[in-house]
Amino acid sequence: MKGIEIAEKYYREFGAPMIAERFPELEGRIAVGLAGEGSECLGFDDDVSRDHDFEPSFCMWLTNEDYEKYSFPLSRAYSSLPASFEGLTRKSATPTGGARRGVMPTDGFFRKFLGSPSAPTSYAHWLAIPEHALCAATSGKVFRDDLGAFSAIRGELKKGYPEDIRLKKLASALIVAHQSGSYNYPRCLAHGEDGAALLAIFTFVKNILAIVYLVNNKYMPFYKWVFRGMRDLELLSDTEELLAALLTDPSQDSVDEARRKVLTALKDQRLISDVAQSLEATAYEINDKIKNPSLRNENIFAGMMRE
Repeated sequence: MKGIEIAEKYYREFGAPMIAERFPELEGRIAVGLAGEGSECLGFDDDVSRDHDFEPSFCMWLTNEDYEKYSFPLSRAYSSLPASFEGLTRKSATPTGGARRGVMPTDGFFRKFLGSPSAPTSYAHWLAIPEHALCAATSGKVFRDDLGAFSAIRGELKKGYPEDIRLKKLASALIVAHQSGSYNYPRCLAHGEDGAALLAIFTFVKNILAIVYLVNNKYMPFYKWVFRGMRDLELLSDTEELLAALLTDPSQDSVDEARRKVLTALKDQRLISDVAQSLEATAYEINDKIKNPSLRNENIFAGMMRE
């Protein structure tokens, strides 16, 4: 059973009765689910995942007003739920809850990942948020949302990047991929700088991965789940093996093949006219399609990935 299934079952059997019996005033006001950080929120957990931070648990999101009033007693009640469930033991149940699970304000959850209590409303804000943070904020499953406020924010985020932002991020990833893979990688080899060549390949692969997710208008997860996440993408999922091989057995032919694959996908989306052109030329062609003049005229590196 996957972690998210365990979390929902644990909530249905113990959490829901606890809220109904001990906090009836929160009925109609609370949101419950499992979201945020952790492989289980992405559905990527396996047997290896169970060696740390893997336990029957769930999140409870409250308004600021309700959090101020109920966070401590609700956290105490949550910590008193059964410690063992489905062969797992809760290791971090405390009277004040955990950093990732337990009771938290809705505003606080989103502020942690977005830097604000709501979905971005400006281009600058969109560009400032790391991709993996957006992925975490939209991960997992909401079991109930009585007020609908928590799900409303997630709903806005799940629409993906606004098109102008997606284009800016594509342009940035394309030009960095050009610099690292098409230009610096062969030059580093020619200089005999093998270590630098490997760094160039790493940077190239990282940015091609970003392009793959952007082509799908999906948020790229934390780096250790990037390749796993590709398998669920509709477009370019077949590049996983090629890109993984580039990290261990790089070659210019493989760099060129990766370039061709992403340019073909971009042409299919009618973002570029020629798959034979360089990644650099592609970056500027896509940047020119940005409708907002201020964002279009921003430095082409403005959409680079945030760590």
